[in-house]
Amino acid sequence: MTDKWFNNKFEKNNLRKYTSKRLNENNKFNKLSRKFSITNWLIIANVIVYLLIIILKISGFSEEKIFSIFALQANSLFQGAYWTILTSMFTHIWLPHLFFNMISLFFIGTFLEKLIGRKKFLWFYLLSGLFAGIFAGILSFYFGNTDLGAKIFINPNIYGVGASGAIFGIAGLLAILTPRMRVYLIAGPIFAIILQSVLQSIIPESPFLPLMNFAVMFYIFFAIFAMFSFNPQTRKLSIPLAMPFWVLPIIAIVPLVIIGLFVPLPIGNTAHLGGLIAGLAYGKYLKKKYKQKTAMISKRFR
Repeated sequence: MTDKWFNNKFEKNNLRKYTSKRLNENNKFNKLSRKFSITNWLIIANVIVYLLIIILKISGFSEEKIFSIFALQANSLFQGAYWTILTSMFTHIWLPHLFFNMISLFFIGTFLEKLIGRKKFLWFYLLSGLFAGIFAGILSFYFGNTDLGAKIFINPNIYGVGASGAIFGIAGLLAILTPRMRVYLIAGPIFAIILQSVLQSIIPESPFLPLMNFAVMFYIFFAIFAMFSFNPQTRKLSIPLAMPFWVLPIIAIVPLVIIGLFVPLPIGNTAHLGGLIAGLAYGKYLKKKYKQKTAMISKRFR
């Protein structure tokens, strides 16, 4: 009996020493990885994919080929391009699209990561983004073939990219955890994109369209930076709309769906809705499982 106890203790001591040694070996990597939040690593991944796409364009890859590799298209998805559910989450073709999404991810992603922790946040971000892609792909494939269906669910031949689905998942979860916390929707860039789409549909052959596109891109960057200005008059130029968090997802989706019935918008509302559903569902789960903790969070951020 004594020998067995001694051997077990000896094995445990060896295991502790081995574990300690491995931890010391990996300490440098752990310190490096811990310097960045999961949110920051996700932003870095999105930027790397954007730079990779630029390199592919310079190397002679056509836009159609790049889209077929990275972007989500309902018809291709149902023909076996399952990887695009993941790759499309990290893909941005238009620089303002990348910039606007990453700014949004940085602020609300960093906040949520501190609330639920690194691991939970990473898994939630990935799963909500995947669900958003699957949700949008299914609706597009089965309901997007008619004129009305294409306006609501997107034509199944159209490609979709962006981190917006996962970001709306974050917004949905925070709408449950911190419903009364006041946030700002930077409405200026959204209004600019709507105006751009309206003018493109009215005067598609106008020689002024390139200038207008440049003006829209310039304003989007300006509006985002204006939000950080110390001058309140400058901040107003980005048209910030204050609202409780539970209102934010509604305001960000419903008006665009209605406008999309009349003007084609380069916005994936169904992916946004899919991410939102994932966030709301996970929020309900957390509130049920961790009643006291979630109640404290809701009370603290109001």
